[in-house]
Amino acid sequence: MDESSLSAATRAPVSTDQLDGLVTVLHLVRSGQARTRPELARLSGMGRGAVTQRVAELMDSGLLVESELGRSTGGRPPRELAVRAEAGLVLVAPLGATHLAAGVTDLTGRVLDFVVEPGDIAAGPDATLARLEQLFDQLLSRTTVPEAPIYGIGVGLPGPVEFASGTPVSPPIMPGWDGYPVRARLSERHDVPVWVDNDVNLMALGELRVGAARNQQDVIYVKVGTGIGAGLISSGRLHRGTQGAAGDIGHARVDAASGIVCRCGNVGCLEALAGGAALSRDGTVAAAEGRSEFLGRMLAAGQPIAAADVAVAAEHGDPVAVELLSRSGQLVGETVATLVNFFNPSLVLLGGGVALAGDMILASVRETVYRRSLPLATRELRIERSTLTPDPALSGAAHMVLDELFSRQRLGRWLPVGSPSGYPEIAEEPAA
Repeated sequence: MDESSLSAATRAPVSTDQLDGLVTVLHLVRSGQARTRPELARLSGMGRGAVTQRVAELMDSGLLVESELGRSTGGRPPRELAVRAEAGLVLVAPLGATHLAAGVTDLTGRVLDFVVEPGDIAAGPDATLARLEQLFDQLLSRTTVPEAPIYGIGVGLPGPVEFASGTPVSPPIMPGWDGYPVRARLSERHDVPVWVDNDVNLMALGELRVGAARNQQDVIYVKVGTGIGAGLISSGRLHRGTQGAAGDIGHARVDAASGIVCRCGNVGCLEALAGGAALSRDGTVAAAEGRSEFLGRMLAAGQPIAAADVAVAAEHGDPVAVELLSRSGQLVGETVATLVNFFNPSLVLLGGGVALAGDMILASVRETVYRRSLPLATRELRIERSTLTPDPALSGAAHMVLDELFSRQRLGRWLPVGSPSGYPEIAEEPAA
């Protein structure tokens, strides 16, 4: 259905004041800040009558339900309110450079079921998205997933994404993806709104909503995997930047004299020297030159050297592997130290396959950041490993979709027709 059809279907518009109240009530209940009508009135600044009306409208629409009794403050205990989780489903797919993940969540962002399998993003968009569509179909057929309308789809990609259009733009490790209409393909097949973002942004958002960054205001999430990137939480909100390119630290220059050409075409990028592909490359060279006995045995057996193998070798005391991981952590730490001095976060979270492979990267990053950052910037700074499993981007992708659907610019466009299912154009930016 096109935009004109949606406009016709919603000819009875939601008034401005009504919409503001609906969005406010939904936000306070979704975030857990308010669970009862008195709490909503106190935190929203709305009158009790207005709160009662907005709550009734959201209950009539099937988005809110009353649950158990709350704590009494002297009178009859109030009924607590909650999002009606089972009203709809969200399909999520954080795609990595070397893996493909797909999941289904409810309307609270809770993951109902998921699958993760090896995959190669360099195989191109047609092959990757065709397999993703198969996985979505499989998940929807499982007994763990109830029958409900699909409200939207959230996708994460390991490269730069123009958030407004959901389009990858010149992604260095994703040949064939530049300008590919990811949103259009998935929305056409499933007939729902689709949002696409950088995978690290979704990891940061997942940690903010349900992980270690919950209740934190200023956070940097650093992913060290095949590629390197950062997700920025500023004043409790995900900061994407004007086009969606904020946090792409993997292509910051850290050693121009190295002569190593990055996949982006520049020389001396952080990703080219410290990412998973760099560890694989340097570990292979060390094995071939006989400098690493542990990795040499693997190479002699015909096994390609991956970043995870370097981490295993380091755990076994291989000095070359220890040196490679320490240097990777130092380079990442120097870049993060610059961000810490500039941004002054309270928390830095490390995630990604390389960062989570043992303690050496974490220790090296910590040492470098604390040494290279200003004392005031590190006075209360914590640097921790991400512990949100199986993948923070699964939850993050769901919350991206829900945040957009329940936003002021979109809620009023679909609420009068019951659900966003069948209206993929809702994901498009509203006309000015």
